[in-house]
Amino acid sequence: MIVIDADGCPVVNLTLDIAQRFGVKCCVVADTSHSFDFGDKAEIITVSKGADSADFRIVNLIKNGDIVITQDYGLAAMCLAKTDCVLNQNGLIYSQNNIDSLLAQRHISKKIRRAGGRTKGPAKRTAEQDEKFSKALISILKKRTLV
Repeated sequence: MIVIDADGCPVVNLTLDIAQRFGVKCCVVADTSHSFDFGDKAEIITVSKGADSADFRIVNLIKNGDIVITQDYGLAAMCLAKTDCVLNQNGLIYSQNNIDSLLAQRHISKKIRRAGGRTKGPAKRTAEQDEKFSKALISILKKRTLV
C-alpha cells in the first residue's frame, strides 16, 4: 500500500495514477482543512486539525513493506522505524543514512527563523521534479513486483 501525507503534497494525483497502473492500493491522509474526492483511486482518511495528527495517524496505519510519500522529515523518521520505503515529493528516498542530516538541517533552519532570520523556501515546482518523482516511484514499484 502507498500512504500519502496529503497536507501540502504536490504529487497526490501523480502518485494515484502511477499506483493505479501497478494495481497498488493507496491511502490519502489529511486534516479537515483539505477536501478530496479521488473516486475509487484511494481511501481517504481525514483527521482533525492539530499538530501532527495526520502524522500520528500515518505512523499507526503503516506496516513493513508500505510506501510512504511525505515531505515532512520528522514523519519520515518515524515511518522509517516501521517501513523501509519513504520518499518525498521530489523522489528523494529517505533512509537511515540520510535522515539524521536532514533532521539536523531542519533544526538549524528552525533556529535561524526563531532568531528572526530568514531561510530560503521551496522554489516553484517544475516538470523535472515531477519526472524525477515518477521515476523513483516507478522504480520502487517495479522492484517490488519482481520480488
